[in-house]
Amino acid sequence: MANENKNTKKLNVLVPLAQGCEELEAVTITDLLTRAGMNVTTVGLDNKPVTASRGMVLLPDTLIDNVMDKSFDLIVLPGGLPGADILQQDQRVQKKLKLMAAENKTIAAICAAPKALASVGLLDGKRFTSYPGSIDSCNIKDMKYSDNSVVIDGNIVTSRGPGTAMDFTLALIEKLLGKDKRDEVEGPLMREKS
Repeated sequence: MANENKNTKKLNVLVPLAQGCEELEAVTITDLLTRAGMNVTTVGLDNKPVTASRGMVLLPDTLIDNVMDKSFDLIVLPGGLPGADILQQDQRVQKKLKLMAAENKTIAAICAAPKALASVGLLDGKRFTSYPGSIDSCNIKDMKYSDNSVVIDGNIVTSRGPGTAMDFTLALIEKLLGKDKRDEVEGPLMREKS
């Protein structure tokens, strides 16, 4: 019955896009979550189009200031540099992470973006992964780093990098909407099953 209720309510997702984010991750995340029927809102941290790490220009739906009081079921942080550093330093992103953690909402980060979670203590005592070396300077208590492609520990979901973006996003779909929805989204992608 719980899964049925999850599937009838459209989930709201927040995807902050910092200057220098990893475009493969940002596009994969927003595309697959939209295919799963979620309401995805991309937000910029400034008034400019977002120039991603490889030069692609992304146009966020709105500014982060416009959604600070809005409720979301999931926040997903794309990585890339300097994007992940900017997310880690942005006080609005940090505030939103803390609020969503306090509400027991799902929080996800890929590549170097888990450093933003570490900054507010969300990785303390949790199993997680990230791009190799990206969290070396973070002070994480009781660190439980994993080399797995995707790691889920409670409501924290992390992944390693651009090559794992699809697995990461499909894992989020399965966590929030169930395996049937994941299969429905994954089937038409023509991915080889391992």
